[in-house]
Amino acid sequence: MNKDELLETLYRTGALQQGHFLLSSGLHSDRYVQCALLLQYPGISSRVGEELAELFSDLQVETVIGPAMGGIIIVYEVARHLKKRAIFTEREQGKMVLRRGFSLEPEEPVLVIEDVITTGGSVLEVIDVCHAFRAKVMGVGSIIDRSIKSLDLGVPLKSLLRLEIQTWKREECPLCQQGIKLVKPGSREIPLSF
Repeated sequence: MNKDELLETLYRTGALQQGHFLLSSGLHSDRYVQCALLLQYPGISSRVGEELAELFSDLQVETVIGPAMGGIIIVYEVARHLKKRAIFTEREQGKMVLRRGFSLEPEEPVLVIEDVITTGGSVLEVIDVCHAFRAKVMGVGSIIDRSIKSLDLGVPLKSLLRLEIQTWKREECPLCQQGIKLVKPGSREIPLSF
């Protein structure tokens, strides 16, 4: 699957949406990526997971880890193709943690996977969880990198597709000025009030 095929698949599945969106960063955007719509199809999620796993086939990892909710399916698919263990972090009282009996061993080599990277915040939280267990993070991967600026995560970052999506502060948003309804599509709780 090349970049054009992935982009076409994102549009076809409705995962790449057009509108007026409030992002978890508080910024506004005219496009939003909802990878759950892409990954709802097992054949597609398997293929995307295989492509992402291929980017890291040179790394010797024992575990693939990512954040719930968005990362769970793609973490599983990457781990399945690498023939490694798949686990995920969850928020507990606002803090990312390992639950459900999951743990990491000191020096255990891990690969962090996310569906979409925007600010890198969730990935950095997962990396912090890994470091708390003294595990060794070997790399970070995502289906889509839509970060505005280059991220320094301390390890290699590889993505299947880089998307440049325009964002604005509320007071500078042309969509607000046009009176287009604002939608909050993400999974994090953020206030809609200003």
